[in-house]
Amino acid sequence: MSETTFRIRRARWQEEREALRQVRETVFVQEQQVPPELEWDRLDERCLHLLAVDEAGNPIGTGRLLPDGHIGRMAVLKHWRGLGVGTALLHALMEEGRKRGLEELVLNAQVSAIPFYERAGFRAEGAVFEDAGIPHRRMVWRTS
Repeated sequence: MSETTFRIRRARWQEEREALRQVRETVFVQEQQVPPELEWDRLDERCLHLLAVDEAGNPIGTGRLLPDGHIGRMAVLKHWRGLGVGTALLHALMEEGRKRGLEELVLNAQVSAIPFYERAGFRAEGAVFEDAGIPHRRMVWRTS
């Protein structure tokens, strides 16, 4: 089995919340020390969620798109970083935004991840700000 084999698929929050939560809990709460009360919001039920899974169907990455065009909660398990999972998730979310007729997509990138988002065409706007104790910057991608 190739450890770089994965696929991206839609996930329904109501049915697959545990798989989505597993990745976000590992990356944000455990690894980055984000307080759980900041990680879990009431927006998940309204979002389009994408789930990256390995060959065995285990969750390895996730991201969400809010109805207003905000991308968020992009997370990839450490072992899978640098293997294209994040890029595949981001491009799939961008395509979903385009299909929905959104003129722009917005995200709040951790400063360390800005180059990753710039490679996909996002542009940083405004000053650096803190979210959950982590420096972030607003980034925008225009679909046209």
